[in-house]
Amino acid sequence: MPTISMFYGILVAMYVLDTDKHHLPHIHVRYNDFKAVIQIPDGYLLEGELPPRQMKLLQAWIEIHRDELMADWYLASTGQTPFKIDPLR
Repeated sequence: MPTISMFYGILVAMYVLDTDKHHLPHIHVRYNDFKAVIQIPDGYLLEGELPPRQMKLLQAWIEIHRDELMADWYLASTGQTPFKIDPLR
């Protein structure tokens, strides 16, 4: 599972060929003991949980990098390695 970005203790990853369980474009997120699956491009929580502050930071990051995330989803869904995306600053 390639980590595509990391900021404020939040790790964002995208699995290659991960379309079986969640058919929608999504990312996997870890923050301390929290794990979540977040839909892109809208930032909707599909599974798990994150603290409210980290969820807001993540949703802001998704908004900024929507096009890059969708391009990475295409790469990952076709078996290619997604590119790194700049962290939230």
